[in-house]
Amino acid sequence: MNAIISYTIIGLLVIGLLSVIISAYNKLIMLKNNVSKAFFNIDVLLKQRADEIPNLIKVVKESMHYEETTLAALTRLRTDFLNSHRNEDRLKLSNEMDKMVKSIFAVSENYPDLKANNNFVLLQQRVSGIEDAIADRREFYNESINMYNIGIAEFPPLILAKLLGYQEKQLLQISEDEKKYDGIKF
Repeated sequence: MNAIISYTIIGLLVIGLLSVIISAYNKLIMLKNNVSKAFFNIDVLLKQRADEIPNLIKVVKESMHYEETTLAALTRLRTDFLNSHRNEDRLKLSNEMDKMVKSIFAVSENYPDLKANNNFVLLQQRVSGIEDAIADRREFYNESINMYNIGIAEFPPLILAKLLGYQEKQLLQISEDEKKYDGIKF
């Protein structure tokens, strides 16, 4: 009888240990996939914004004689963004495009014909809406990274995370250059 109780206790302990391992593994996989999903959600919006830039340039060219170099630079950034395969490069190029688009919107204040152009106003609202969504998704991305980093540092998932080679990920940070505002240049 004692042997049956011993085997039952050992069996329950093995089942308990296995369920802890399976639960930790599933949690780690979920956290890792949430980080990837959060980044790709940002990427979708960055692509939408990049797709709006040719329309914006067309409307701006029709309505004002803006510096050709600025519009050419914006076109180049968009092309580089679409051709880039590294996430870090895509984020950097996206931030540069963001600055240029904001500059165009700010300069548009000096062109009454452009401000009155319905297509420009609609594009401005569309791009502004995309910018708001990008900011929200960047915040969600950082939250996903934070949850992932906590998840791989907790015990007992820490042991499994080390075995699987999971490493801490860096939060999405805005560089000092991206924070700096040099004003509008003509």
